[in-house]
Amino acid sequence: MSQPIQGKDFYDSVLQFYDKAARFSRLDPGILEQIKVCNSVYKVSFPVEVDGHVQVFEGIRVQHSHHKLPSKGGIRYSVYVDEEEVKALATLMTFKCALVDVPFGGAKGGVKINPRTSSVQTLERVTRRYASELIKKNLIGPGMDVPAPDYGTGSREMAWIADTYLAFKFGDTNALGCVTGKPVGQGGIRGRTEATGLGVFFGLRELFNDMVMLKKLELSSGIAGKRIIVQGLGNVGYHAAHFCQQAGAIITGIAEREGGIFNPDGLDVEAVMSHRTEGGSILNYPGAENVADSGKLLEYECDVLLPAALENQIHEGNAARIQAKVVAEGANGPVTRAAEQILLERGVVVLPDLYLNAGGVTVSYFEWLKNLSNVRFGRMGKRAEEASLQRLVTTIEQTTGKSISAQERELIVRGADEISLVRSGLEDTMIVAYHEIREVQNQIKGIEDLRTAAFYSAIEKVGVSYQALGIFP
Repeated sequence: MSQPIQGKDFYDSVLQFYDKAARFSRLDPGILEQIKVCNSVYKVSFPVEVDGHVQVFEGIRVQHSHHKLPSKGGIRYSVYVDEEEVKALATLMTFKCALVDVPFGGAKGGVKINPRTSSVQTLERVTRRYASELIKKNLIGPGMDVPAPDYGTGSREMAWIADTYLAFKFGDTNALGCVTGKPVGQGGIRGRTEATGLGVFFGLRELFNDMVMLKKLELSSGIAGKRIIVQGLGNVGYHAAHFCQQAGAIITGIAEREGGIFNPDGLDVEAVMSHRTEGGSILNYPGAENVADSGKLLEYECDVLLPAALENQIHEGNAARIQAKVVAEGANGPVTRAAEQILLERGVVVLPDLYLNAGGVTVSYFEWLKNLSNVRFGRMGKRAEEASLQRLVTTIEQTTGKSISAQERELIVRGADEISLVRSGLEDTMIVAYHEIREVQNQIKGIEDLRTAAFYSAIEKVGVSYQALGIFP
């Protein structure tokens, strides 16, 4: 797997995507410029004791847009973190939120640290100190800026941030809303862990139900039987592969940092995960061919290539050799601007990150709402719904004279709990957003690819927000 793109190149690529879509907008040029630029960038260096010695760490938080508050975006832990990369990710977050109608501005954060080689104690100290620096500047909070997990972080780090915020803001009943992606027992929400991967599945499913797109791709409808190669078996890649496989897709290849594995007859994602947990590597999985250079696996023939690792994985150097008919961006920025142009000219459909991996922020929004309301979804209505359905089933049995088995009855009368409501909301969000993107393609002459359509839709929504605030005429 190649190293991440330099931050400046990544940021430039995002701005080029923006500019391409903005040319179709009739918004005032000044509004378009304001929508484009990052509103604020905060950089801090802070000391932390590591193994008896003081080490200085660099932290960044970028708030791209304040057209809606709070702003929202993950915190990335990586030795490659730099200002331009974080600005690129924050910019994407603004348009991602707007596209799927999540009322947040975009933000992103990062700490220059290697989470794989750092001890748990070091990670906790760094996380709490970074959070403290942001809190002291009033840069995070349930009404200001709400971080979430990203590459190199997870629910553990979010719990540390929430606990640190509570220490500073004792008595604030909305304090748990300062961060999302927390463990369920500490204010998190059921369904958040798999949200991004499940959103990828819903997005792919919509594409494979779109007969106009399928005709161009010369593919049959439905996700069942589609051959998929996944890059990155982290949270997003694993869950996306898991849900696709459950729906009948065939996962033929998996690429990771240590190499790749390939089996044209399919790989069992759960078994691969178990194999990796036991041996520390996906290589030498029974029945699969090892691919020493995992980057080469991206060039194997398949229906869907799902890059779910880091940015710049499909670039000008390998785009012409990509044999997939669909590139589904599970990660942020895995396809560069130059690479996308090559792919589009070859008839490859690119499902953009702006849309496809928006499941995480969508369910983060649900978690934030849960924290502000201080009530679990489904708590007030689940039993009433079950009682109503029970009466309906009983009435049908009495009217028809036919009884329903206990198993069938249980399935029919089950009320909606938190995870079912979360997944329902996520599914609806992904379906609606896909059709909005396709509607833009149909209505705006000259917009032919999904990314430009997605950016255009998001730009128009952000522009309306500025105008509604009276900031611009």
